This record gives sequence, C-alpha cells and structure tokens, in this order.
Amino acid sequence: MEGDAMRQEAKESIEAAQNYRRELQLRLTGLKQACTQVRGSSSQARDALRRHFSELQAAAARLLAARLAQLVAQVDALEEQSLRPLTACQTLILQGVGQADQLLREGEAALRCDVEEDGLGSFNQKALNIHLDSLLEVPALVDVASVSAQLDDSVLEVLKEMVVRHGSVSSHPPVQIMELQERPGAMLVRWAKVDEDFSAVDYRLQYRRAAGGGAYEDAYVGGDCEVVVVHLDPQTEHLFRVSARGDGGSSWSPWSVPVAGSTSLAPHEWSPGTDGFILSSRRNIAMRCDSAPSGCPVLYSNGATYCPGQTLTFKVSAVGQADNRDGLGVCVERESGQKTLQRDQAVCISTKGAVFVNGKEMTNRLPALALGSAVTFDMEVVALSSGGSSNLSEGGANVKLRVTIGCGSREVVFDWLLETAVDGLLFGCCFAHTGWKVLVF
Repeated sequence: MEGDAMRQEAKESIEAAQNYRRELQLRLTGLKQACTQVRGSSSQARDALRRHFSELQAAAARLLAARLAQLVAQVDALEEQSLRPLTACQTLILQGVGQADQLLREGEAALRCDVEEDGLGSFNQKALNIHLDSLLEVPALVDVASVSAQLDDSVLEVLKEMVVRHGSVSSHPPVQIMELQERPGAMLVRWAKVDEDFSAVDYRLQYRRAAGGGAYEDAYVGGDCEVVVVHLDPQTEHLFRVSARGDGGSSWSPWSVPVAGSTSLAPHEWSPGTDGFILSSRRNIAMRCDSAPSGCPVLYSNGATYCPGQTLTFKVSAVGQADNRDGLGVCVERESGQKTLQRDQAVCISTKGAVFVNGKEMTNRLPALALGSAVTFDMEVVALSSGGSSNLSEGGANVKLRVTIGCGSREVVFDWLLETAVDGLLFGCCFAHTGWKVLVF
C-alpha cells in the first residue's frame, strides 16, 4: 500500500511538473510576442522619424531655395530700375564727350591752317550750337539706390526652438482599446485613456481586415469612448486601433496597439419584398418610400435573430413626418398586413417617443426620434414559469424579460411577459409617411 501511495504521489508530481512546464512555455510565448512588439514598434518609430525628418529637410530646402530666388529676383529688379536713368545719363554724357572731341579737332585744325574768316566764323557758330556751357546734372550718391539685404538672424533662434520641440518619442500611446464585444455583423469597441497627463478631446478609431494587410480606414472620429463598427463579415478577423488628439492640438497621438477580433453573429437583416420599403444591398438599411400609398404594413426582420443578452440598435439616418402609428420595436410573431407594432406580444417606441408594451402606452416617454437618433433595446430573462433555463425556447410556457429601451440620454425599464417560449424575437418598423430611413445592427 505504501508503494502504491508513493507511486500515485510520483504521478501527481509528474503531472504538476508537466502543467508547470506548459505554463512556462505559454509565458515564454507571451514574452516573445512582447519582445517582437517592442522591436517591431521601435523599428517602425525609427523609420517614421527618418522619413519625416527627411521630408522636412527636403521641404525646408525647397522653401529656402524658393525664398532665395524670390529675393534675388527683387535685387535684379531694383538694380535694373536704378541703373536705367544712370545708363541713359551716361549715354548722353558720352555723346557730349564725342562732340567735344570732334569740335576740338576741328578747332585745332582751323587754327593751324590759314583759313578765311568765314571758316573761323563757321567753326565758332558750330561751337555755339553745341552749348558748351550746358552740362547734365549727375545725381549725388545719396540720391542713388544702394541695394542691400536685410536678414533677421533671430529666425535661426526661432527655428532652433521649433526644431528642438518638434516630435516626441513615447513608450506607450495615451489611449488603448480595452474591450471588443461582438454584435450581429458588427463589433462594439471600447477604449480608455491610459495616460493621466494627456488631455484628450477627440478620438479616432480605425479598422481593417487582419488578413491581407490592407490599409486602415476610419470608423469613427469624435469625443465618445465607444462605438459600434458595422458592416463586418462574420467569422472574419479584423484589427482595431485608436488614436487621440489633445486639447488645442492639431496632430493625432501614436496609435494604440492593434487588437484583433471577429464576430460570430450573423448581421441583422430586414425582410425583402415588403411594400413601401426599399432595402440596401446588405439589407440592414430600410427606407420608407411611396410605393404603398394606401398604407404600409410593418417591415419585419428576415428572421427571429434577436435574443436576450444582446443589444439591438436602430439608427435613424433620415426622417419624415411623424405619426402616432409609427414604431420601432421587437415582437414575438409576424402578423401579415398589420400596420403597427402597437399590439399584443410586442414592445416598441413611436417616432414621437411614446413607449408601448403589448399595445398599451406607458406613462414614461423617451425623446422623439430625430435625425441621428439611436434607439437601443436590451433584454434579459429574469423569470421563468418553470425550469431553470434562461433560453427563451426552454423552461416553461411563460417567460419574463427585463426590457431596457434607450434613446439619447434617457431610458425606460420594464418587465415584459411572453406567453409562449420562442427561439428568438423578431424586430420591425412601421412608418405611415415616407422619408424615414433606419439602420439596424
């Protein structure tokens, strides 16, 4: 017996050693990933710095060369403008010098030779015509342009200060993605500021498919710290990253560490073929049109795809005239020809903000729907008539749901009793007038 106990203890020790070794291997893998991230991000930072400063140097050289050419052109223009009258004056003086030289030669020749008095008289008259006592005025040097260049050496100090303060290097971005939560055909992304000294005003969320290495595209820019990224294909991994912009700043902070995630939930879709509605190619956007002038039936989902524990969101992207019969909501069954969701076994909010439960209007109201309004439905199972399952299709004939409907900054909470067990719930919308457009996710 003692030998069996020792053998059992040895087996347990071996198993514990195996588990310990496995855990250490996992930690080694995590350390390798951490080292890869440090080396990879450092390499990217070096490349970004070199590329940026190389571009700055080239741009500065171009700007300086352009400014130099502009100033030299101004000097050339001033030189030409200032020399023009001086050159003209010089030409006239040289002409006078030539005339005086010619007159000197003629006068000396006349004196050396015996000429008649008429010849001397002709020479004297020519001298009078030249106006030997008339001289051109030459401008004084103080009246002549003295071109100079004024260069402010302080620009070097200003440039030095700007260069010294330009750019920064940090080991951690000021904001990081904290949570990814899958939604039908979408992903809820939450992020938070991790640098307490950084005052963030705006955030910028980007995403791309993990496979293929394509370019990131913007999903959101604004002041919120969470957003639902829609139009995602199920079972397809995407990368998400976020950046922040500080108070009074124009540049974005370094990107957060990319976080991978995918949704396994098929996207919500409206049912095609309903009179009075036009659907988008993905069938997640419905627009009320005028193809049903006598009255428009309720547009339902393509299936009972909404289940408790999920958040169902309606986003209003266009508005029309409000009517008391309008509504956005959830129901148990599809009733053909029904023109409103204000009926039994359905909960909804009208375009005017009234909340209806099984056709009865509640006292509490929500804000009226407007352009950009987002209406959310959250449900959870709180009671069953029998059994202990939280699945809508199990446990008994009656199911009580705790329903929260939110719109803007307000919400309404109530309990909703289902008469029959179901696998899922339908969602729907109805509008008496055209112009309404609703995205569901």
